[in-house]
Formats: sequence, structure tokens, C-alpha cells
Amino acid sequence: MPRTRPSSFAVPAAERITRPAAAGIVGLALAVCLSGCATSAGGGAAEGTGSTRVVLADAQPLGGYNPVNGYGELGVSPLYDGLLRPASSGDDRLPDLEPALAAEPPAVSDDSTVWDVTLRAGVTFSDGTTLDAADVVATYEAVLDPASASEVAGAYRMIESVTATDDRHVRFTLTHPYSAFASRLTLGIAPSERLDGGPARDSALNTEPVGTGPYRLARLDADQAVFTANPDYWGGAPQVAELVTLYLPDDNARAQRVRAGDVDGTVLPPVLAASFEGQDGLRVQSVHTADWRGVSLPIENAFASDPAAREAMNLAVDRGTIVDGVLAGHGSPAATPVSAVYGDAFAADATFPFDREAAGRLLDDAGWRVAADGVRAKDGERAAFDLYYLASDSLRRDMAAAFAADMATIGVEVTLRGADWPEMDTHLTDSAVLLGGGERPYDLDTQLFDVLHTRADDTSPYDNPGDVEIPGVDARLDRARASLDADERTAAYRAVQEAYVQHPTHVFLAFVEHTYVTRPDGDTAGWDRGPLVLEPHAHGVSWGPWWHVAGWRR
Repeated sequence: MPRTRPSSFAVPAAERITRPAAAGIVGLALAVCLSGCATSAGGGAAEGTGSTRVVLADAQPLGGYNPVNGYGELGVSPLYDGLLRPASSGDDRLPDLEPALAAEPPAVSDDSTVWDVTLRAGVTFSDGTTLDAADVVATYEAVLDPASASEVAGAYRMIESVTATDDRHVRFTLTHPYSAFASRLTLGIAPSERLDGGPARDSALNTEPVGTGPYRLARLDADQAVFTANPDYWGGAPQVAELVTLYLPDDNARAQRVRAGDVDGTVLPPVLAASFEGQDGLRVQSVHTADWRGVSLPIENAFASDPAAREAMNLAVDRGTIVDGVLAGHGSPAATPVSAVYGDAFAADATFPFDREAAGRLLDDAGWRVAADGVRAKDGERAAFDLYYLASDSLRRDMAAAFAADMATIGVEVTLRGADWPEMDTHLTDSAVLLGGGERPYDLDTQLFDVLHTRADDTSPYDNPGDVEIPGVDARLDRARASLDADERTAAYRAVQEAYVQHPTHVFLAFVEHTYVTRPDGDTAGWDRGPLVLEPHAHGVSWGPWWHVAGWRR
């Protein structure tokens, strides 16, 4: 795959917003292509015909295309644009942010509390109306409106007001200095007329989206969606004229469709994707991410709430074997939510050695002794707890099983329970949960703050569910969030990681590389696809090799 950025989307370096690694923008780009549509027998266009149609199979349900509820929030989507978007030079580094609907980088006050944005002229929505500042104001106000019940509202809590100073100028006023605010300017913008003020989940935009993006939704059914190129797109009409997505939640069904040549690509769990290695006409692509998997530990369980037990479990888990086995080598061990991609802000020494003997001694010293049944106990309480995982997610199931097996070696009984999210919601404090994170890794603030800081009223129930305060961490995260000094932020984030490993609240397991299977020599051959991008927790065929399909060129 060529590794140069498509020329039609190139932006001069002076127009990109860059940050030191500590404050880095983790360039994720919401894929410019979602999933696909049912294909005729034989899949897309015949091989070698120079098809401008891409057909993909995805595990994610179709619809939900409302930016107020977070769709397109990370900067790139087929349907919407944000004020800024990621500009990637590779998936092994943090991308910059470049102007999209903004005409130029924002003007920022000295204390970083006022951000002024000038809009690009002549941009139109897919319904023919012209973008203006009122649309930007309406979109952000809808996210912040409690009546919308937006799932992403908490990420914008620093906004005090957003106002239109004229038709092409928007001013964001913040409640406090927030140097990472550029990463909140990638939210997709919708027309003010389409924002009706009701719950975001009920909006017509979920199935009838209206945006400024490179594609328009032409058809939507329960199992297929068709996106056609927007001929009036401000960045130039995409050369890939049609994106088709099949909704196939079963991993094996997607694998069969790509093997049969019915689709141009799909996303698969690592072990299943590895089975395609070496097959003619197929390619397995692994993409670096900021997507972590880990186990939250229940505060209401006598064993799991013991600081000595939390440290012991972190020593006893074999992260390397989990990466090699469950992830088929497509990942890296995680001791904290910070990966090496964050450069100088990554504290490499903030880790846990794999040492089961030390874990056993730690538990013995804390009074957790092995009983006759092989399970440790103390004062009548057994070293045992339930571990919930999303039943429909085979990767989480396998990681949960690997963790439970590791715990058994030190006399800790972990009972696995597959469930859906509503059921798990009721067990966040009395049971462990196999979680994933890294939803907004554009900056370390959003990678770390909610996971490790004590909870606020609008914190997700899955972030620090026990509301455990780690000594020194809240103050350092608060300081880093408000600081405009890159070196100070780097030092604070390193100190957070060092403090965390002294008082762990989770057992982080691994950073997961997302794995995709494609047909690079089939219908989509000959395209200059540009570089991959570092991915967040969210993934699917709107990511991977197709994240910037609107910029593909021949």
C-alpha cells in the first residue's frame, strides 16, 4: 500500500495543528466508509475492471448517524465534517489535526479559554443549504442540552458558551484553560434546521443524515447501507463513487464472505484474521491503536478491593502470553492506559513485572492464605469474584478466560459471566468487568482523565466505577488539563502513570491492534490509499484500510 497522503487532501504543514507527544492528537479518523450493502452473486465489480465501488462487511449495526449522539465525533465520517479532522502520516504515531470546515487553525487566547474559528466559505449540506456559524452553534448546543441526552455530552463539559459572532465566525468560551480543546473540534456538524431539540437517539438524523461530508446516504436497510459520492463536496468529489456495507454480526459469516470474494474486505478478531495469512489474493492488515482492554475491579468485593490483592493480580497476569495467544501477536502488553505512541509522556518503567511468586507472597503477607479448596481466604471471605464480559464479543470472552486462568494459579477464583451491557450495568461495583477504552485518544487528557480520576456527575458508569481515589492522581490530571506548558503536561502524565502502578484500580491487559482482511488485488486494486491512522477503541470497516476512502486516488 502506498504510504503517501492523497494529494487532493494534502494540507500545508503551516495549516495543521501540531502538539508535542504529551499533548498529542491521536489521529483517529472515523472511517470514511461505513459498511456495505448486499451484493450480486460474485460480489463487487469483476476483478480488473477498475471498479469505483467498494463493498465491505461489518459487525456494527447500521444507522445511528446523528453527530449529536457522537457519530463522526472523531473527525472523519462519510457523511459529516468537523471543524478539524485528523491528518495521518502513519498508524504508529499521533496525527495532527487540520482544518476541515474551518478555513484555518483556530485563534486561541493566551489563557486558552477563548477559541475563535473562521468557517470555510461556500460549503453546502447534502440538502443544498449553506453551512454557516448558526449550524455550528446549534450542533454544539444540542450536545450540551440535557434534553438531548447525548452520550458524548460529558466530553464537552468544559464549554461555557458557543456563539456566532457573524455568519462565518464562531467563538467557543471555556470554563477553564483546556489546551486539548482542539480535539473537541472534530465533532460532525449538522444543519440547525434538523436539530429538533428532542432526545438524540430519536432524531431523524439517525436514519436520514444531512451533512457536509464526501458521501450521501442513498439507501438504508437493516442489513445494508449504500453511500454515494457527493458531487458538490467542498474537498472535491470522491473517486470511489459508491460505498456498500453489509451488516454481518457473526465473525465466521464475514470471514466466509471475504473468502468467497463477495466483499472487498472486513474486520475480524485477530486469531480468525490470522487464518487468512498466505492465502492468494487476500491480505491481513493489522493497525496500531490506543484501544486497551482491562479488568475493572469491584470495590464491594472484600478481596478485589484490597490494595494488596490488586497489586498481586497485576503481578500474576501473563500479559505477554495473552498478546501472543488471544491476540495472535496483534497487540502489546498494557499496564496503564498509556501506550508508547504518546512519546515522552509514556512512562516505560510504570509497569508490573510478571512474577507469580511475588504475587503469592504479597497475598500471604496480607492474610489471604490458600484454603483446603485451593482458593485463598481471609476472615471468612474467599478470594473470589465474578468477571462479566460482553457475550457477543469473542475477543473479550477469550481475554476474560485467560485472565481467570492466570488468577487460578495464585489461588483466586474468577467466575466468568457473559452478558449484555444492561445486565453488566447492574454489576459494576460488585463484580469485575472486562472493559475496553481509548475512545478519544487525540490527547492524553481524554485517554486518562475519566478512567483514573475520581468520578463527576456526568462520568460514564464504566469509568472508575468504584470511584477509587489514587493518591496524587486527581491533582496531577487537573494540573495537566489546565496547563499550557507542554513540558509540564508531560511531567504530570508520567507522574500519573508512576502513581497508578503503586495503587492500581484495574488490571490492564493489552493494547489491541485491529485486524482486517482485504482483497488488495481485486476490485479495489490500483488505488493510492494513503497512510493508515492510529485507531481508537471504536473500529470496524469505517476504519482500517478504508478510513480515508474519500481521498483514494488512481
